[in-house]
Amino acid sequence: MTDAELFDARARVLADLHARGHATPGAVSALEDAVSSRTWWAEQWPEGVVYVAGLVAQDVQDALLEQAGRWPLCLGCEDGPEHALYIHPDLGGPDPTWVCEESGTPVAALGGLGALSSPGPAGPTA
Repeated sequence: MTDAELFDARARVLADLHARGHATPGAVSALEDAVSSRTWWAEQWPEGVVYVAGLVAQDVQDALLEQAGRWPLCLGCEDGPEHALYIHPDLGGPDPTWVCEESGTPVAALGGLGALSSPGPAGPTA
Protein backbone atom coordinates (compact mmCIF):
# COMPACT_ATOMS: atom_id res chain seq x y z
CA MET A 1 0.00 0.00 0.00
CA THR A 2 1.23 3.44 -0.83
CA ASP A 3 0.62 6.65 1.03
CA ALA A 4 -1.21 7.92 -2.05
CA GLU A 5 -4.35 5.91 -1.24
CA LEU A 6 -4.40 7.20 2.32
CA PHE A 7 -3.83 10.79 1.23
CA ASP A 8 -6.61 10.40 -1.32
CA ALA A 9 -9.01 8.99 1.28
CA ARG A 10 -8.15 11.80 3.70
CA ALA A 11 -8.58 14.47 1.03
CA ARG A 12 -11.94 13.12 -0.16
CA VAL A 13 -13.43 12.91 3.33
CA LEU A 14 -12.03 16.32 4.26
CA ALA A 15 -13.59 17.81 1.11
CA ASP A 16 -16.98 16.44 2.15
CA LEU A 17 -16.54 17.71 5.71
CA HIS A 18 -15.83 21.18 4.30
CA ALA A 19 -18.72 20.97 1.84
CA ARG A 20 -21.18 20.36 4.66
CA GLY A 21 -19.63 22.78 7.16
CA HIS A 22 -18.33 20.05 9.47
CA ALA A 23 -14.57 20.54 9.17
CA THR A 24 -14.32 21.33 12.88
CA PRO A 25 -11.27 20.51 14.96
CA GLY A 26 -13.10 17.50 16.41
CA ALA A 27 -14.09 16.21 12.98
CA VAL A 28 -10.60 16.66 11.57
CA SER A 29 -9.19 14.87 14.62
CA ALA A 30 -11.63 12.01 13.98
CA LEU A 31 -10.47 11.94 10.36
CA GLU A 32 -6.82 11.76 11.40
CA ASP A 33 -7.64 8.93 13.83
CA ALA A 34 -9.50 7.06 11.09
CA VAL A 35 -6.63 7.43 8.63
CA SER A 36 -4.15 6.25 11.25
CA SER A 37 -6.30 3.23 12.11
CA ARG A 38 -6.87 2.31 8.48
CA THR A 39 -3.15 2.68 7.73
CA TRP A 40 -2.45 -0.18 10.11
CA TRP A 41 -5.43 -2.13 8.75
CA ALA A 42 -4.26 -1.73 5.14
CA GLU A 43 -0.73 -2.78 6.05
CA GLN A 44 -2.16 -6.00 7.45
CA TRP A 45 -4.36 -6.60 4.40
CA PRO A 46 -2.75 -5.00 1.31
CA GLU A 47 -5.46 -6.35 -1.01
CA GLY A 48 -7.96 -4.27 0.97
CA VAL A 49 -6.56 -0.96 -0.26
CA VAL A 50 -9.63 -0.46 -2.51
CA TYR A 51 -11.76 -0.32 0.64
CA VAL A 52 -9.75 2.32 2.52
CA ALA A 53 -11.51 5.50 1.33
CA GLY A 54 -15.01 4.21 2.05
CA LEU A 55 -13.95 2.79 5.40
CA VAL A 56 -12.31 6.05 6.45
CA ALA A 57 -15.54 7.87 5.56
CA GLN A 58 -17.58 5.39 7.60
CA ASP A 59 -15.18 5.71 10.55
CA VAL A 60 -15.53 9.50 10.51
CA GLN A 61 -19.29 9.22 10.14
CA ASP A 62 -19.44 6.93 13.19
CA ALA A 63 -17.20 9.25 15.24
CA LEU A 64 -19.28 12.30 14.32
CA LEU A 65 -22.49 10.53 15.27
CA GLU A 66 -21.16 10.33 18.80
CA GLN A 67 -19.77 13.91 18.78
CA ALA A 68 -22.22 16.01 16.82
CA GLY A 69 -24.99 13.87 15.34
CA ARG A 70 -25.61 12.51 11.88
CA TRP A 71 -23.28 13.53 9.06
CA PRO A 72 -23.68 14.13 6.21
CA LEU A 73 -27.36 14.89 6.24
CA CYS A 74 -29.46 14.39 3.15
CA LEU A 75 -30.45 17.83 1.95
CA GLY A 76 -32.46 16.64 -1.02
CA CYS A 77 -35.47 14.99 0.56
CA GLU A 78 -38.07 17.50 1.60
CA ASP A 79 -40.57 15.06 3.10
CA GLY A 80 -39.97 12.83 6.06
CA PRO A 81 -37.67 12.95 9.03
CA GLU A 82 -34.11 14.22 8.99
CA HIS A 83 -31.80 11.50 7.75
CA ALA A 84 -28.24 10.93 6.67
CA LEU A 85 -26.36 9.74 3.65
CA TYR A 86 -24.35 6.55 3.87
CA ILE A 87 -21.45 5.09 1.92
CA HIS A 88 -22.30 2.46 -0.65
CA PRO A 89 -21.23 -0.25 -0.97
CA ASP A 90 -21.26 -0.92 2.76
CA LEU A 91 -17.69 -2.14 2.83
CA GLY A 92 -16.39 0.54 0.53
CA GLY A 93 -14.85 -0.48 -2.73
CA PRO A 94 -13.18 1.28 -5.60
CA ASP A 95 -15.97 3.85 -6.06
CA PRO A 96 -17.55 4.72 -2.69
CA THR A 97 -20.69 6.81 -3.13
CA TRP A 98 -22.89 8.76 -0.72
CA VAL A 99 -26.44 7.39 -0.93
CA CYS A 100 -29.65 8.72 0.63
CA GLU A 101 -30.58 6.43 3.51
CA GLU A 102 -34.31 6.93 2.86
CA SER A 103 -34.63 6.70 -0.92
CA GLY A 104 -31.48 4.73 -1.76
CA THR A 105 -30.65 7.32 -4.42
CA PRO A 106 -26.94 7.97 -5.10
CA VAL A 107 -26.13 11.60 -4.24
CA ALA A 108 -22.40 12.05 -4.87
CA ALA A 109 -19.13 10.19 -5.04
CA LEU A 110 -17.05 10.32 -1.88
CA GLY A 111 -15.33 13.69 -2.00
CA GLY A 112 -17.99 15.12 -4.29
CA LEU A 113 -20.52 16.68 -1.92
CA GLY A 114 -19.12 20.13 -2.66
CA ALA A 115 -19.68 19.73 -6.38
CA LEU A 116 -23.42 19.57 -5.91
CA SER A 117 -25.24 22.65 -7.00
CA SER A 118 -28.88 21.85 -6.45
CA PRO A 119 -30.69 20.03 -3.66
CA GLY A 120 -32.23 16.65 -3.95
CA PRO A 121 -31.08 13.06 -3.91
CA ALA A 122 -30.22 13.28 -7.58
CA GLY A 123 -29.12 16.87 -7.37
CA PRO A 124 -26.85 17.80 -4.60
CA THR A 125 -26.21 20.20 -1.93
CA ALA A 126 -23.28 22.10 -0.68
